[in-house]
Amino acid sequence: MGIVLIIALFVLFIIGVPIAISLGMASSIAVVWSGEVPLNIIIQRTFTSMDSFPLMAVPFFILAGKLMETGGISKRLVHFANSITGHLTGGLGLVAVVTSMFFAAISGSSAATVAAIGSILIPAMIKQGFDRHTAGSIQAAAGSIGVIIPPSVPIILYGVVTGTSISDLFFAGILPGLVIGLGLMITVVIIAKKIGVKSSQKVSRAESFTAFKQAILPILMPIIILGGIYGGVFTPTEAAAVAVFYAFLLGAVIYKEITWKNILNILKESVLLTSIVMFIIANAGLFGWIITRENIPATVTNFFMSLTTSPILFVIIINVLLLIVGMFMETSAATIILAPILTPVAMSMGIDPVHFGIIMIVNLALGMCTPPLGVNLFISCEIAQVKLLHLAKAMIPFFVSLIISLLIISFLPALSVWLPELLN
Repeated sequence: MGIVLIIALFVLFIIGVPIAISLGMASSIAVVWSGEVPLNIIIQRTFTSMDSFPLMAVPFFILAGKLMETGGISKRLVHFANSITGHLTGGLGLVAVVTSMFFAAISGSSAATVAAIGSILIPAMIKQGFDRHTAGSIQAAAGSIGVIIPPSVPIILYGVVTGTSISDLFFAGILPGLVIGLGLMITVVIIAKKIGVKSSQKVSRAESFTAFKQAILPILMPIIILGGIYGGVFTPTEAAAVAVFYAFLLGAVIYKEITWKNILNILKESVLLTSIVMFIIANAGLFGWIITRENIPATVTNFFMSLTTSPILFVIIINVLLLIVGMFMETSAATIILAPILTPVAMSMGIDPVHFGIIMIVNLALGMCTPPLGVNLFISCEIAQVKLLHLAKAMIPFFVSLIISLLIISFLPALSVWLPELLN
């Protein structure tokens, strides 16, 4: 059954069937082919995979991200970040990275980060002296932080399918996200010096304080969410519901930028995106049950153990594998498919599952800003009005920075596990 499953999945991928449907069809074909398993297991397993309390956080965080995207939060964060870094070498390029880090800690979505921040800062960077391709590439790279700094939907999915603590994973993503942000800021400064981009005028302390006051409520959101989780006030799932309430309060009541006219569109987009994610999860549940029943994780473990018993070499191999996968597969789908297979292998090598989860998410996040299926690239191309090939070329120095950050995160486990261990 396992062989039929893998062959059917690859054939469906090759002929262009969407990932979610491919998972369900390949799994169903394998069940029917075996003749050993009752067909009602298909329905039972797809339903059971969605019947999970932690998964309720997914639609809530998606809705919270959509509310923030249209609630006036992004422009207040941009104003605040500009008051901090706008006058430094790199100017608005640094502002793009810093604002993306703030927004990532609120929305948990790379695509939302690029769309919300890029629509403001890409045109502004072009006016400051960055060419269109560089401006778009800065924002595409900075958007990758969206699924690393918590909250993050892929992190939730990894926690659910591997049984790893979601709260530990949330805190594990903070320092790696900062490392990536710092690496991108250094790259921006080098490029800005090379092309001679002028920085913005330094704002006064009074203006900085005003910008801080305007941004303080959005900045408080991740503190409330993460503080509430580790303070035992609420679970990660309940934290997602709190995030929705807080985002709606900011956008509709305080900033008054969410109206009854656009709230219907926000709900519609959230339901659509949630449906896609849950459909993938449903079919991946059946897929996961088959690979477990056929003992595929143990087979994969034995294969890697035959290649090497060195955790360092294993991490290098996995990084290369995940970087390739991330170029062709959406992050959530790749996480659901690969995490149950690879995590047991990593644990058998002595790698902490929390650390491995962050390695996996960072790798797949890089796929969001690499062709051919880089969502961040597509959004940046649209905003910057440039061709994908030209933007991808301008991405090269930023991709090098991201790879260096990935290697640091991979081989310094303390970056991922120190905060969770400290708080536990």
